Amino acid sequence: MGRPRLWDPGGERFGMPTYPWRMAPAGLATRRQLRAAGLRPGGQPVCAQILWQSRRRGVRAAYLYRIDRARPVRPMTPARAAALAAAMRARRTCPICGRDAGYCIPRHLGICVPCADAAAAAA
Repeated sequence: MGRPRLWDPGGERFGMPTYPWRMAPAGLATRRQLRAAGLRPGGQPVCAQILWQSRRRGVRAAYLYRIDRARPVRPMTPARAAALAAAMRARRTCPICGRDAGYCIPRHLGICVPCADAAAAAA
């Protein structure tokens, strides 16, 4: 059995070190893995990538960062929490009826579902 098709630890083929799914070396992590550990990339460049074949979307990529150069996540301040709450409130407020829908309004509709149903019935 030969080496996997997406194996390029030297970066000659893909321009950066590339590993297949679940074969990245220790010490590297994706953004989600860093976040789960309470870390963030902290301005460091991408140092490697993982490539895998998806049935629906073709070849997919996930970028890897060095764990030893990652920084701790910044703590949530009251101002950041208020700004996040305001942004989420805006995503839940219908521009037609002005009510809080209780869910994020679908972007493809742009209005809450009852208003969209009423508009469809009127048309």
